[in-house]
Amino acid sequence: MARTLSDDARRYIAAFEDVTGASAIDCVIDGDRLVFVVSVGEMGQAIGPGGKTVSRLEERLNATVDLVEDADTPEAFVANALSPAAVYHVTISENDTLVAYAEVAEDDRGVAIGTGGKNIETARTLAKRHFDLDDIQLT
Repeated sequence: MARTLSDDARRYIAAFEDVTGASAIDCVIDGDRLVFVVSVGEMGQAIGPGGKTVSRLEERLNATVDLVEDADTPEAFVANALSPAAVYHVTISENDTLVAYAEVAEDDRGVAIGTGGKNIETARTLAKRHFDLDDIQLT
């Protein structure tokens, strides 16, 4: 699925790749928070030992950085986008709209939703951009 990136998003991705050595395929800019979608298998490299690499990136960009690992299936992608919440199972339902139902541990619902709903909204944005999902619902 084709994604259009803003000039700012492309610059942030270039900085991400320069600092981490990992590949990013997308960047969502949410105020002073940047969410990068990291290529499969490169999350460890992006984070670095003890989180040092991502911390260095945050300092360079003067922003909070969150990472989401890409996935081959919409179910796996939704689970990754809701991380660090414990997602037990994701089901995709297709009627008039394409909706992902994510079964999240009761203790982690707040983590999945985030302050003011920012985490679930970012997950919805990414799921739409990468798999054309219309919504994510927590169960």
